[in-house]
Formats: sequence, structure tokens, C-alpha cells
Amino acid sequence: MEPATVLIIGIGTLVLGVAGYSVYLSFGPPSLELDDPFEDHED
Repeated sequence: MEPATVLIIGIGTLVLGVAGYSVYLSFGPPSLELDDPFEDHED
């Protein structure tokens, strides 16, 4: 494979990995520990 193709695949994999991990943190089991600052300061 050409070096440019390997670089593109590597960067694409990294971007998809970071996006997948952020979705997991937002909607997965770790999201139960997140606080909603707007609900904490309701009148």
C-alpha cells in the first residue's frame, strides 16, 4: 500500500475511535455519573 493510503486509514480510524468513545461516555454506563448543572440550580 502507498504511505498516503496508510496515513488516511490511520487518521480515519483514530477519528472514528475518538467519536465512538465520546458517544460511549455520553450515553453508556459512565453517563450515570454525569450531573446536569441546569437541574442543580433550578428555582
